[in-house]
Amino acid sequence: MEFDWSVIWPAMPALLEGAKLTLIISIIGLVGGLFIGLVAGFARAYGGWITNNIALVFIEIIRGTPIVVQVMFIYFALPMAFPDLRIDPFSAAVVTIMINSGAYIAEITRGAVLSINKGFREAGLALGLSSRETLRYVIMPLALRRMLPPLGNQWIVSIKDTSLFIVIGVAELTRQGQEIIAGNFRALEIWSAVAIIYLVITLVLSFVLRRIEKRVKIL
Repeated sequence: MEFDWSVIWPAMPALLEGAKLTLIISIIGLVGGLFIGLVAGFARAYGGWITNNIALVFIEIIRGTPIVVQVMFIYFALPMAFPDLRIDPFSAAVVTIMINSGAYIAEITRGAVLSINKGFREAGLALGLSSRETLRYVIMPLALRRMLPPLGNQWIVSIKDTSLFIVIGVAELTRQGQEIIAGNFRALEIWSAVAIIYLVITLVLSFVLRRIEKRVKIL
């Protein structure tokens, strides 16, 4: 079978619509995941025995299970356990990205916070800041700078992970490609186009993130 470029152009509107949904899911999910990750990460770094272990159990469960299992649990299993609960595919996808990325961001946060030289904390306390103020105004800004590269990598991972939500019918990029192929049977051209779109997204994102990293001058 010869590669037919003319097959791709009519499919581009649907594929780009899928790419837009892919980005929306990943962005909303990562914002929620950042909040979860910061809370869990600080619980791991500075929490007491109870909060530390609660965060640890959450992180280990999420990191130890496939994201496909997580989204199917949220979409199929939770409504069975709670009959009044109704979850649409989009919401299930976003919540899954939030929880999944949150577990990884928690470890990113913990590593960044603990990597800050103790001298910064001591300097903050010496200036009369409380422990909370030192954490907020001294440690946190430095930690966020160190978190930027791994956070960027996590965003790229989350973008690619959205392709797995095809199992619950989310109309993201991969799902759109599959539906187009079901109609024209041109798998070579359509999957090539899907792969190129993913590649363009991740390459552009990587370039932008590198520029941001240089601007903030990570310590």
